[in-house]
Amino acid sequence: MTALTLKHALLGGAAALSLLSTPALATDITFFYPVQVGGPLTQIIDGYVAGFEESHPDIHVDAVYAGNYIDTTNRALTAARNGTPPDVAVLLATDIFTLIDNEVVDPIDTFIQTDDDKAWIDGFMPAFLASAKVDGHLWAAPFQRSTAIEFYNKDAFRKAGLDPEQPPKTWDELVEMGQKLTRRDANGNVTQYAIGIPGNSGSAQWLFGALAAQNGARLMSDDGTRTYFNDPKVVEALQFWVDLGQKYGIHPDSIQQWATTPQDFLEGRLVMAWTTTGNLTNLLGKADFDIGTAPFPGHPTPASVLGGGNFYIFKDVSDEKKEAAFEFVKYMTSPAILADWSIRTGYVAPRDDSWQTKALTDYVASTPQAIVARDQIPDAVPELSTYESARVGQALNDGLQAALTGTATPQEAMDRAQAEAERILRPYQN
Repeated sequence: MTALTLKHALLGGAAALSLLSTPALATDITFFYPVQVGGPLTQIIDGYVAGFEESHPDIHVDAVYAGNYIDTTNRALTAARNGTPPDVAVLLATDIFTLIDNEVVDPIDTFIQTDDDKAWIDGFMPAFLASAKVDGHLWAAPFQRSTAIEFYNKDAFRKAGLDPEQPPKTWDELVEMGQKLTRRDANGNVTQYAIGIPGNSGSAQWLFGALAAQNGARLMSDDGTRTYFNDPKVVEALQFWVDLGQKYGIHPDSIQQWATTPQDFLEGRLVMAWTTTGNLTNLLGKADFDIGTAPFPGHPTPASVLGGGNFYIFKDVSDEKKEAAFEFVKYMTSPAILADWSIRTGYVAPRDDSWQTKALTDYVASTPQAIVARDQIPDAVPELSTYESARVGQALNDGLQAALTGTATPQEAMDRAQAEAERILRPYQN
């Protein structure tokens, strides 16, 4: 190296160091995200943020863990109403009508400018994009998406004389196998229930969407303005859920809690647990028995429900921050990051090209339980999502819990829920 080129190199290095040490040149963005499942998710997110900042030294991300999904939505909406919104957030896919109604987010398709941007958005699975489209716009980018799946204890199946590779495929088989899997002590007290379906407020509507779909019913219209809670097939689905506990005795006869379901399953109080695939890695890492996963049974058609969160970019922030937020969203939803997120959590990577990465291909080969969630996506329906989503969802949750606790018949409970939902949604109906 000549003296002149060495001088230039030193000057260039000094300039680079000067840029790196000048945070005022960086664009700061605030990112709200929830944690809804077990495992060290905050550390994983921190690692992704560090990787993004390393590859985008002109952008600094302040990642804020904001609680569960409901907490995070409430916090983001409150901040937006007070004029200090986050720049970007992961919120429920079902929040879309609420966010649009409150005019706090921008459609994400307004940021798509280049061929690379178009290729990026075209890489998402259509089923997940569908839940982000309203009025001709795409409002969000899929991230930690899930489907509800059945986790089951293969060892318990063997002890009951059942084939551990043949979990129930229909409601009738669920009841028949459930009666063999439910165990009681000498006094007749149940020590092991065959199945647990979370029915607490905030969770019940998600799993119930799957039960209704298995019976050939939908809970709401695609435009989010109408509900069908007292449709005969919806009521029949709720009657089946009630009967699992009160008639057949194979499900807890009280409300099965979402938060305790993974631990109830790990400790043997439940043989089959219906919950999010986002619990997969956590359960596989803690169980001392052979875990199987299976699609939900049908009546007659198997069906599940989509769930999870999307990235939203908020409206009342500077264009500079929005552009930085869009770069962050693209990074976090790249094939490699989504593959890694799927492996480390159990969430379903919502891009086909993520499933073609070596990392995820190798993972599925060693952990075949992971493939069930992806394979049942074509048989999954969108989660309950309407305008005034929180109020409508509460009406349904109140009805479900009234029926599950025996304070109302399924018909009475769904008639009341439908009447309340119609009252709430009337202003949105033409």
